[in-house]
Amino acid sequence: MEVRSIWTSTERCGYLDFPHAAQVFTIRREVTAMVSQKYRSETVHGLSSLPTERATPARLLALSRGHWTIDNRLHGVRDVTFDEDRSRVRKGAGAQVMASLRNLAISLLRLAGARYIAPALRHCARSDPQPLRLIGLRL
Repeated sequence: MEVRSIWTSTERCGYLDFPHAAQVFTIRREVTAMVSQKYRSETVHGLSSLPTERATPARLLALSRGHWTIDNRLHGVRDVTFDEDRSRVRKGAGAQVMASLRNLAISLLRLAGARYIAPALRHCARSDPQPLRLIGLRL
């Protein structure tokens, strides 16, 4: 269970040597693990170029929480499911090409409705025509 609190201020921006800072904020996260009941608390500080009219405290909390979406939905999948960190492809543009192919596979599976990529990959590996259907080919 996580409880998040936010404090925002526009008054402190005058003290910052940071161009375009419109507001500063402090987010406090208090997390209690459901099973172990272990408690932890963390405080993070940030700033935004968005004025208060465009970034209310609620929106800043949502933006902060959504910041990790790309890591969890793409990079994490590439790291865990494709074991990308142990890839031996190093020469030329090979690593970039392989990352692009992994991104393509993840995107196609997500477009096809796969919520979990690893089981979807296993399904495609067992089914001859399935991967071709994902790219629009009918056999």
